[in-house]
Amino acid sequence: MLPLALTLGDPAGIGPEIALAAWLARGGLNPLPPFFLVADPAFVERAADRMGLPVPVAEIDPETAAEVFPRALPVVALPSGTAIAALPGRPDSIHAGAVIESITAAVGFVKAGRAAAVVTNPIAKFVLTRAGFAHPGHTEFLAALSVAPGRTPPRPVMMIWSEDLAVVPVTIHVPLRDVPDLLTQDLVEETVRIVVHDLKTRFGLPEPRLVLAGLNPHAGEAGTIGREDRDVLAPAVARLRGEGIDLRGPLPADTLFHARARETYDVALAPTHDQALIPIKTIAFDDGVNVTLGLPFIRTSPDHGTAFDIAGQGIARPDSLIAALRLAERLARNAGIAKAFGGAVIPISAYAGRPSQMRHFDPDDEL
Repeated sequence: MLPLALTLGDPAGIGPEIALAAWLARGGLNPLPPFFLVADPAFVERAADRMGLPVPVAEIDPETAAEVFPRALPVVALPSGTAIAALPGRPDSIHAGAVIESITAAVGFVKAGRAAAVVTNPIAKFVLTRAGFAHPGHTEFLAALSVAPGRTPPRPVMMIWSEDLAVVPVTIHVPLRDVPDLLTQDLVEETVRIVVHDLKTRFGLPEPRLVLAGLNPHAGEAGTIGREDRDVLAPAVARLRGEGIDLRGPLPADTLFHARARETYDVALAPTHDQALIPIKTIAFDDGVNVTLGLPFIRTSPDHGTAFDIAGQGIARPDSLIAALRLAERLARNAGIAKAFGGAVIPISAYAGRPSQMRHFDPDDEL
């Protein structure tokens, strides 16, 4: 098993300290997989000293990370040798180059077969934009890095995963007023196909069960509360079901996320960002994981941001980063099994192995 490549994130945010805290939690009955941080080693040492954390730092190459990991936090220096002097809670675009270089190097290590997966610490888009960053966000940049310059990148899909719930927003960081125009039948179908492909090949679910929440209250009430559910979502579901995909919907969003409903599907898709993320951040705020589907490499991330307001105070919890590291390892192992043997991979789902005759939940029961 190759080590995981962990990016720096914004050095003024909580990324450095949760990386240090994750390394401190590496042992025990359920040890963490070996990982290395792509950063300025001297900066990481200063961060540990500032917070009083007993974390020795070792500058290494990816090939020696697993050997060093039990006794020190392995850090691969930025290829440019850039020194970082960021202070907690003080974001500055002067550090944008180091943030971008850490991401680029981590992806390069995975593509070169020197790391098993990329795990990314949180970045602040506004910091990068001020420095001329041209991509809409973190995920789009990763997609661009996955192909040769000038090639069309794959379309990435964001899934937030936990042991109790997994969700996919069909539209992400867009104003609500723009969603009806962006929510096309083609977008829904493409998103579902990407989700199904990765659930089968990486998550080990040969017949994934999906549900699609409606855009409007009560999924539009047959067109009486908006026409998007009837005219866009329902035809997309019908076509996908015709392809053999186990997809139900559009269903009222307000009845899809209680415990009994969650037992009937593996992933819930929702037309808008908050429809999907509010329930999972309510249920699994500390240990949800952002997984990017549709990329040719594995990428996970904590499901929170940079938290500049608490950076450096020693109160940031590493739970989500630890969950991201564990899931990245599980997905990487599945990728290795599939490559070596071409067979079924280990199921990664809270409800894997559920009875096939389980009654589908009818949300109309709850209206």
